[in-house]
Amino acid sequence: MLSGWLQQWVFIGPALLFFSVVVFIPFMMSIYYSFTEWNGVTTKVVFNGLDNFKQILFHDKDYRNAFSFTSRLTVTNVILTNLVGFLLALLLTQALKTRNVLRTIFFMPNVIGGLLLGFIWQFIFVKGFSTLGNLTHIGFFELPWLGDAPTAFWAIVIVSIWQGAGYLMIIYIAALSNVPKDMLEAAYIDGASRMQVLRNIIVPLIMPAVTVCLFLTISWSFKIFDLNFSLTKGGPFNSTESVSINIYQEAFRNNRYGLGTAKALVFFIVVAIISTVQVMYTKRKEVEV
Repeated sequence: MLSGWLQQWVFIGPALLFFSVVVFIPFMMSIYYSFTEWNGVTTKVVFNGLDNFKQILFHDKDYRNAFSFTSRLTVTNVILTNLVGFLLALLLTQALKTRNVLRTIFFMPNVIGGLLLGFIWQFIFVKGFSTLGNLTHIGFFELPWLGDAPTAFWAIVIVSIWQGAGYLMIIYIAALSNVPKDMLEAAYIDGASRMQVLRNIIVPLIMPAVTVCLFLTISWSFKIFDLNFSLTKGGPFNSTESVSINIYQEAFRNNRYGLGTAKALVFFIVVAIISTVQVMYTKRKEVEV
C-alpha cells in the first residue's frame, strides 16, 4: 500500500507542485487581493471588503462598456468563426487534389502570434486598404477601418476569423472524417438531399467537435487581448476596449491592483458560467453511432 502511494506521488507530485505554484496559489491570492486596496508596489494592503465590487457594478462605466463590447465581439466571433471553419472543413474533405496544401494555407494564420498578427493587419488596414482605395475608388477600401467605432469592431472580427477559422477547420475535418460513409450512402439512396443529410446526419454526429469548437471560440473571444491591443489599443475613444485590456489598464497603468483583480475575478466567474452552460447544452445534443 505504502509503495503504491509512493509511486503515485512520484509521478503526480511534480505536476501537482507546478500546478499549485503557477495556477492555484496565484488564483487564491488574487481572490484575497480583490477584497483589498493595493497599488501593487507598497507592502501596505488595506482590506476594504466589497468596495471594489460595488465600484465595478455601480460606478465603473468603462468596465461595463468593455463587457458590452466583449460580449458583442464574442457572439459575432463564435458564430462566424465556426461557420467559416465548418464550411472550409466541408470543402476540404472533398476529393480535391490540392486539399492538403489548402489545409496548410488556411491553418497557417493560427501559427502567427496575436501581437504580430495585429501589427500586420494594422498596416494592411491603414496603408494597404487606403492605397487600394485611392487606386480603385472602391468604397470598401476607403472606409476608416481603425478610425471609426463600427468599422474598428468589424476589423477585429475579420482578423479574429482569419486567425481562428483554420484551427477549427482541422477539428471539424477530423470529425467529418469519422462520419460513417455507409450511413451517408444509405441516406442518399433513400432520396435524402444534401441539406437533409447535413442537418439530420452529419451535424448530430459531429456534435462533440461542435462542443469543443464553441468552447474554444467563446474562450478566445472573451479573453482577447493581444490582437485587440496591437490592432486598435482599445480605440477609437475606448470603443473597442475589451475586458482584458480594461483589467490591464486598471492594474498596470492606474496601479490599482486590488480593483484590477476584482475585475478579473468577476470576469472569470462570468466566463466560467457561460462556458459551463454551453458545454452542458451541446453535450446533450451529442449522439452515439
